[in-house]
Amino acid sequence: MKKILAITILVLSVLASSCVPQKDVLYLQNKDNAENVSHIISEVQKPYRVQVNDILNIRVKALSQKLVQMFNPAGDANLNAESAERAYFDGFTVDLHGEIRIPTLGKVSVLGYTTEEIEKMLEKKLLEVEFKEAANIFVTVKLTGLRYTVNGEVGNPGTITLFQERVNIFEAIANAGEIPLTGNKKDVMIIRQYPQGEKIHHLDLTNVNVMKSPYYYIQPNDIIYIQPIKQKSWGLGTSGAQSVTTILSIVSLVATTVLLISR
Repeated sequence: MKKILAITILVLSVLASSCVPQKDVLYLQNKDNAENVSHIISEVQKPYRVQVNDILNIRVKALSQKLVQMFNPAGDANLNAESAERAYFDGFTVDLHGEIRIPTLGKVSVLGYTTEEIEKMLEKKLLEVEFKEAANIFVTVKLTGLRYTVNGEVGNPGTITLFQERVNIFEAIANAGEIPLTGNKKDVMIIRQYPQGEKIHHLDLTNVNVMKSPYYYIQPNDIIYIQPIKQKSWGLGTSGAQSVTTILSIVSLVATTVLLISR
């Protein structure tokens, strides 16, 4: 009787410690008891500043397209399945010195500038070197997609490129296959590049106030890491059924071993 009671207590203890609480699973909970959760305003996203190894898509337009043909890749087409590969070959890569090479202009330093600042800079330089005001040139500069990496406890870890201006942390993770029960949503790590080096930032996706974080929107070259929860490292399952199955298997194995030795 004592053995049965001991095993029952053991099973209940493991079940209590191995199951994932609902508060660790749900996104955007009102943990601070704010009165009006529906009116949380996201942090204003600061303009992205170009880094080394970024690839820029630069297009020059004018009244006469023949004048600017040398600046634009042949066969300029809409985004398609091969656009990421084309961008690598047709785009302007920022080298280790923070420069890109532009026809007739040569090397131009763009490190630390926003795309809008680069547009104005190139328009000014082209008007000074190649064109006159009458050409009425128009320069557009964009990043060739928002490229980031997701590792750890997600459905499909890897490097992803999205062709849009802004991507928040939920969109970024959703495109990587979501976080399973074995992933820690309360401490998502974002490894971000800065001119001084890399820094690690932490986000709690279960708290609605994550939308106020300056890291709510990801940036190009971000690395998102989802840590495993403790239950996974214990190897006893993340649900009651999984834990009971595991424990019963262990108890059965131990009992069989004891019976064989006693004989």
